[in-house]
Amino acid sequence: MRGLNEHETAAILVARAQPMLQQVEQWSAVNSGTRNLGGLAEVADMLRTAFDTLPGKVALIEGDTAESVGSDGSVAVLDHGRHLHLSVRPEAPVQLLLTGHMDTVYPIDHPFQALTMRDDGTLNGPGVADMKGGLAVMLAALVAVETSPLADRIGYDVVINSDEETGSFSSSALIRRMAQGKIAALTYEPALPDGTLAGARGGTGNFSIVVTGRSAHAGRNPEDGRNAIVAAADLAVRLHAARGDGLAVNPARIEGGGPNNVVPDHAVLRINFRPADPAAIARAQALLDTTIAEVAAQHDVTIVLHGSFNRPPKPIDPVAAKLFDLVKTCGADLGLDIGWRATGGVCDGNTIAACGVPVVDTMGARGGAIHSPDEYLIVDSLPERAALSALTLLRIAEKGQL
Repeated sequence: MRGLNEHETAAILVARAQPMLQQVEQWSAVNSGTRNLGGLAEVADMLRTAFDTLPGKVALIEGDTAESVGSDGSVAVLDHGRHLHLSVRPEAPVQLLLTGHMDTVYPIDHPFQALTMRDDGTLNGPGVADMKGGLAVMLAALVAVETSPLADRIGYDVVINSDEETGSFSSSALIRRMAQGKIAALTYEPALPDGTLAGARGGTGNFSIVVTGRSAHAGRNPEDGRNAIVAAADLAVRLHAARGDGLAVNPARIEGGGPNNVVPDHAVLRINFRPADPAAIARAQALLDTTIAEVAAQHDVTIVLHGSFNRPPKPIDPVAAKLFDLVKTCGADLGLDIGWRATGGVCDGNTIAACGVPVVDTMGARGGAIHSPDEYLIVDSLPERAALSALTLLRIAEKGQL
């Protein structure tokens, strides 16, 4: 740990002086649920204008297509909002990646739409912590870095996607491309209310399993039917029984069926896996393949699997530990006690870590109750976290390594 030098002090003052609260209020006032393409377009335009104050080239780009399996088993292509990409000094010797997301979990018809400033210094509103606050912190930190004599040493790509809350299927390829050649990455998911960061994360896999049987009269000739609901239920029970040893299994929903007097010929099982490590992913994939084949044969039904393990586990390896230690040291120099702990949640940090790039993925503002109408942002944490990011970026630029 060392004291701040004059250049660092000047940059931190710039970071803290940015109009972050006003930005959060402006960006959060527009509904940007992942499927609200109109709202996402409006927020994306505001973000493009805001990030255009930085040097480099900012653009809104189309992502990859993603599929959705309907309750009837049909597969449709989903439209997504555009993703923001900013590239600054790609020729600089030190290259970093910063990521965030503009979408929220609150659809356009959700009752939680308004912002409320509370007497305790928190702002309640949709997406204020997750993660409009984080985007404001990111921008403020980058503005501060650009005032430093070290700015020319550091180049960075910024990716702000529009589909993180639904798995980043449209944007993961973009994130992976931008991660190439980077020595480190920062992602602006919210820190916990006390400032604790997320450390190691497990992975996730979401699947829709379509079961097709054969209909028949439930009273006259049920033996001629092949009950898709029963087969899906059997599949769910077998998969759930295999949980453990670093693998959580959650059968979440079975859709299908019809009138009570008809043997159902159709069902869709929605299931989530949470693997702790790559070995658990391999075990889960083998489990899916084997169990699906067994259930299909036993119930004489057809089963089609849709989905993937879209976010791999994120361990804290020695290089990632060095980045966490740097953030902790920078925090101490600012009077902040930075700690972290493992979490079962996932984010784009999982994707970045799988590219071999160390990442701290909770560099955003402090807040809590995310994904609920009680979501709140601790307003005083905006300048605090902007200073932490700015100092971290400057220290990386100065050293040229972690």
